[in-house]
Amino acid sequence: MLSVMLIWAYMLFTCYVAGFACIRIICGKGNFQYKRETGCLYAGVGVVTVYAQIFSIFGKVGLTANLLLLFGCGVCIVFLRKEMAESFHALRLTATPVKAAVAVLLFLLFAYGTSTGIIHYDTGLYHAQSIRWIEEFGVVPGLGNLHSRLAYNSAAFCLSALYSMAFLGGQSYHCCAGFLAFLLALVCGEPFFVRTMSRTGAPTSGERRIQRAGRIGAQTLSGKRGARRRPRLSDFARIVSVYYLLNLFDEMISPASDYFMVLLALYIIIRWLELLEDEESSYLPYAMLCLLCVVVMTVKLSGALILLLTLKPAVMMLRTKGSGKDIAKFLGTGILTAAPFLIRNVILSGWLVYPFTFIDLFSFDFKIPKGAADYDAHEIQVWGRGYSDVSRYGEPVTSWLPDWIRKLSGTDKAFLALALSGLLLLALFALYALVKRKRDMLDFLHIAGTLAACFLFWLLTAPLIRYGCVFLWIFPVLVWGYLYRHISPHLDRFKIYYIAVILIGSYKLWAFGLETGKGLTAEYLVKQKDYENFETVPYELHGYTFYYPVRGDRTGYRDFPASPVKISSDAGEDIFRGDTIEEGFTASDRG
Repeated sequence: MLSVMLIWAYMLFTCYVAGFACIRIICGKGNFQYKRETGCLYAGVGVVTVYAQIFSIFGKVGLTANLLLLFGCGVCIVFLRKEMAESFHALRLTATPVKAAVAVLLFLLFAYGTSTGIIHYDTGLYHAQSIRWIEEFGVVPGLGNLHSRLAYNSAAFCLSALYSMAFLGGQSYHCCAGFLAFLLALVCGEPFFVRTMSRTGAPTSGERRIQRAGRIGAQTLSGKRGARRRPRLSDFARIVSVYYLLNLFDEMISPASDYFMVLLALYIIIRWLELLEDEESSYLPYAMLCLLCVVVMTVKLSGALILLLTLKPAVMMLRTKGSGKDIAKFLGTGILTAAPFLIRNVILSGWLVYPFTFIDLFSFDFKIPKGAADYDAHEIQVWGRGYSDVSRYGEPVTSWLPDWIRKLSGTDKAFLALALSGLLLLALFALYALVKRKRDMLDFLHIAGTLAACFLFWLLTAPLIRYGCVFLWIFPVLVWGYLYRHISPHLDRFKIYYIAVILIGSYKLWAFGLETGKGLTAEYLVKQKDYENFETVPYELHGYTFYYPVRGDRTGYRDFPASPVKISSDAGEDIFRGDTIEEGFTASDRG
């Protein structure tokens, strides 16, 4: 736990400085506002993730990568010291003892949860090995030919390698998913520990001092939260986020890319809804969130359709005179964000988007054969449908969907029913807005339509719950929540929303407390629980020692490099491109 806290302190520093500089450079000094401390942290997460991917293309991600990151942060502090000082002054004036206490408690709680828990099956299968390859070599051509899952490129693995501290000679720490969970918990707690506002939404004395200094606007500080008598859609999104955090708590020790994607997507949705509710007229904050959407795509392709959110800032920019530079700036930054992910894809597998072969641009000698890539893609999809037999890939939806539904938990069945009926409800909303020419509904229809597209893409491709639970849960909650907000003034005399939240929340928190209490242990108060390791058999190949498992298909982190099966040069399976690992692997010699 102590080790996690120290690494998180380092992450808070580097991510905040990197994010502060990023927002300052992209948005410019005149438009720069210190809206929320978490905003800079999330921007920094995006910047550092891209940085780690770029660095991995040229070499291993370890000590040198961290030293350069610290040097870059130092340069940013020197050039932006005055603005950073103003930011911390604003934070000091708006901070309260309650807010600080809650933040510290969440920090300790999530640091403990990240130190111990259940390590995901796939972490022993390929997550740990993928991270170690990045720590040891960066990116290696044709690595997917050694083990196809090592070609499952995710920006999350590069971020994990950067902050793993493996170069110190101890264990490789895996703290990044827990860090993102902690940040999301802070965002979820904002409505509960923001300064108390008057019924008119008047700012506090500290906030008025900041306003007089011209550093921040009243709308930014209060977010128009004064005396809200009804829940906002962002509150519904926060409830879903809390539900996810409670489910994730004992698993966030694993560096699974699914967790990174969901945690980032939930943040984007909450902030996007808040911008709509605060009637934000500038395209800059929307465009910044869209850059984070690109990061989500590089973390997990199942979240790629969240990029549909870019339509709003794109339209806003096109309607704004003199926005040509900003259009070029955001377009260029978006390309820069996605480029290292795509380059790593090509180097690892020879395909632009592995394991999908619909884009075939390259003919490298290390390219994974099309048949193997297609089989891998089909395996992912049938596994998501609850099968292990790849031959069932071509079955129609009507064949596999009933079995898939039967295997869902009761809660997820309820969410699925709400989501499917929510599609019809969304269509009715769209029809009503068209007939009545309700332009004020366009923003809701846009984000709801985006989430509906994400939900359907997940459902009809690889509907494993952990791949897309964010869309299964949050889409119906927002659509039905929107309906509730519009009919609640007529029937909500008994505060149905608050009663439901209190009852369900009390039950879930009680169950969470019992489960967490049973697993309490002092074993990991200093160091984090290490990766799981499995019994393996060593063998020699081109002068290197490789490993494969005695049983099953998992090897863990310690025995490296490893693959689920033995590669035998005697059997014509010598997959080395040259004499060294750095030269990569090929499938051309396979028998």
